[in-house]
Amino acid sequence: MGAVAVHICIGSVYAWSTFNLPIQAIFPHDPWWFSPPYTTFTMALLLLGLSAALGGPWVERRGPRVAAVAAALFFGSGLLIGGAGLAIKQSVLVFLGMGLIGGIGCGLGYIAPVSTLVKCFPDRRGMATGMAIMGFGGGAFLAAKLNVQFIAKLGVAETVMALGATYLVVMLLGAWCLRRPPAGWKSRGAVEDQWNAPITELITHHSINRNQAVRTPQFYLLWGILFINVTAGIGILSQASPMMQDLFQKTPLAAGGVVAIISLFNAGGRFVWASCSDFIGRRNTYLIFFALQFVLFLLIPGFAARAEWLLFEASLFLVFTMYGGGFATIPAFLADLFGTDNVGAIHGAVLTAWSAAAVAGPFIITELSKRAKAALPPGASKVHIYDKPLSVLAALLAVGFVLTLLVRPVRRSASLKT
Repeated sequence: MGAVAVHICIGSVYAWSTFNLPIQAIFPHDPWWFSPPYTTFTMALLLLGLSAALGGPWVERRGPRVAAVAAALFFGSGLLIGGAGLAIKQSVLVFLGMGLIGGIGCGLGYIAPVSTLVKCFPDRRGMATGMAIMGFGGGAFLAAKLNVQFIAKLGVAETVMALGATYLVVMLLGAWCLRRPPAGWKSRGAVEDQWNAPITELITHHSINRNQAVRTPQFYLLWGILFINVTAGIGILSQASPMMQDLFQKTPLAAGGVVAIISLFNAGGRFVWASCSDFIGRRNTYLIFFALQFVLFLLIPGFAARAEWLLFEASLFLVFTMYGGGFATIPAFLADLFGTDNVGAIHGAVLTAWSAAAVAGPFIITELSKRAKAALPPGASKVHIYDKPLSVLAALLAVGFVLTLLVRPVRRSASLKT
C-alpha cells in the first residue's frame, strides 16, 4: 500500500494539462520559449528520467524508505513553491518548484517502491510492480477529475499549494510503510522453480550492479524496447483529443471524455499485463505488445476512413493497456536479467528511454500530421492526415518486435566483470 500511495501522488503529474489554461491566464505575456504551462511540464518529465537515472544507485544504498521520504519532500515542496510562484505571479518560481524540484521528486518516487517490490515478491515480480505502477496511472485519472473542481472553487495557486501539502503527507505515510525484505527472502507459495523453460530461460539467480549492466547488450535492447513502446503510446496520447476531432468530428468535450477513459485503460493495463507476464514471460509479453500494436496502427486509418468509431475507440483502449503494461513489465524484466539487488539503479538508467520517447513520440505524430494538414486544399477532409505518422510508428513497432526477439540471458562470466 505504501508503494501505491507514493505512485498515486506522483502520477498526478500526468494530469498537468488541467493547469495549462489557468496558469497561462496568470502569465499571458511570457515569451513562447518560457511559457510556464509547457516548459515547466517538459522540465518535470525530463527531471523525472534524469533523477531516476542518477539517483538509482543512491536509492539502492539508502533504501526505499529514505528515498521515498526524499521524494515526498521534493515533490510536495516543489508544488508548494510553484503554488507560491503562481500566487505572487513569478514564473521563475513556478518553473523552479513544479518543474525542477517536483520533477526530481517524481523520479525518486517512481523507482524507490519498485525496487522494493521486486525483492518482496520474487515469484510475482510483474504483479507486484504492476500494482504499484498502476497507481501512477490511477493518480493521473484522479488528479484530472479533482484538479478541475478545486481550481474552480479555490483558484489555481491555492489548489497547487493544497495539493503539495496533501501529497507531502500522503507520500510520507507511504514511505513509512516501505522497507526492504530480509536477504534471500522468498514469499510464501513461491512457484519460481515450477515455471516452464521458456519463462525461466531469462531469469538469473545472481545480481550485477548498474555499471556492469550498462555494459551488456541486454541493457540497450531493453532501453530500445521501452523507448519504442512509449514512443508509440505517448505519440497517440499527445494527439488523442485533436485526432478524434479531426477524424470523427467529435467535440472537444466528447474527445476529453474519451481521454479520461483512456487513462483508466492505461492504469488497468499496468496491472493486468504485468501480472500476465509472471505466467507467459516478459519477452513473450513484449512480443504481444509489438505484434498487436503493429496491426492496430495499420488498421486505425481504415477505421477512420470508414467512420467505424467503435472499432477506433476499442483500438485506442487496447493500445493504452499495452502502453501502461510496458511501464509496469520493464522492472520485472530487468530483475529477471540482472537480478534484484540493484534493480532500482538499473531501472533508473533505463527510464531515460521514457524521457527520449516523450520528445520523439509527440514530434512524430504532431509534425507529420501538421504537414499533411497544411498540404490539404481548402475544405478538404482531414481523415487521412494521420496515415503517415501512424505508419511511421508501426514501422518502429516492427523494430521493437525484432529487438525483443534478440534478448538473451546475461552470461554469468560477462556480467561479473568489474
